[in-house]
Amino acid sequence: MKFAVVGLDHDHVYGMVRGLRSSGAQCAGAYAADPAQVAAFTQAFPDVPIVDDARRFYDAPDIDVIVTVSVSADRAGVAIDAMYAGKDVLAAKPAATTHEQIADLRKTVAETGRIWAVYFGERFGSRATSEAHELITGGVIGTVVQTIGLGPHRLRRGTRPSWFFQRERYGGILTDIASHQIDQFLFLTGSTTAQIVSASVGNYGNPDDPELQDFGEVLMSGPHARGYVRVDWFTPDGLSDWGDGRITVLGTDGYIELRKNVDIAGRAGGDHLFLVDGAGEHYVNCSNRPLTFFDDFMADVRDRTETANPQQMYFTAMELSITAQLTAEQASA
Repeated sequence: MKFAVVGLDHDHVYGMVRGLRSSGAQCAGAYAADPAQVAAFTQAFPDVPIVDDARRFYDAPDIDVIVTVSVSADRAGVAIDAMYAGKDVLAAKPAATTHEQIADLRKTVAETGRIWAVYFGERFGSRATSEAHELITGGVIGTVVQTIGLGPHRLRRGTRPSWFFQRERYGGILTDIASHQIDQFLFLTGSTTAQIVSASVGNYGNPDDPELQDFGEVLMSGPHARGYVRVDWFTPDGLSDWGDGRITVLGTDGYIELRKNVDIAGRAGGDHLFLVDGAGEHYVNCSNRPLTFFDDFMADVRDRTETANPQQMYFTAMELSITAQLTAEQASA
């Protein structure tokens, strides 16, 4: 099976390409208009051909999947073009930045029968999150009452393109980063829907970039659990990773904390899980747990199934993220 890449505007593309190749898929080529992006990609993947027109991928009958990591606001358009050309799609998050785009994507999926998937790397690439889900579904902490998801990121200003600082292009901090935490709220609570109770965004440390939102928070309510999300661009340079991402899951019989990337002043590496239940305090090193998303996704492409993730869940996570973003901006207007 073959895939091709349209858009190289974020470093997420490297992990996505490596993941798909590890599943046995062949990268048939890549397209980007920026020569610097092409040069960096070619250095990482010298065997992947570069084309000068993305339409060549859409017209190729042997390409099964289009991967898009273009500018956030452009990903929905790429996905729609690809699906009408008969391709399935794997998009980096955020895979859409407006409700209008989501409506168009829903219409396209319904009309074409193609798969539109979003790579939520903080779930699909997190062994600790997979372990937590298994423990939760096994009833270890009882009924989930609340999740708290923290998604701090390092700004790395000098590496960011101009569109990163333009609200309409990157979609806002809740549409962008918080989509990870909202997706994980749905996953860990077993929810298929939720309501945005409140949301806020702000620019507290970057006055020279007025359209950048460097802080955001969301309060959600699902059918049987609540969720709180905090995201920001304030990770200090002294941290050994890009962000001290954490999730706490509160249940009626215990709780779980995930230290996904780093355990400050503690154990080395990432994928740490801490569990407290009626029997005591427990630590689980999840670093050896297998990751299956890319294998499952390519099997779904082949078999027309939904084992990697339900199609509807991609839509719900992005719709909630966009709703939170608009709610926050309306509140501060």
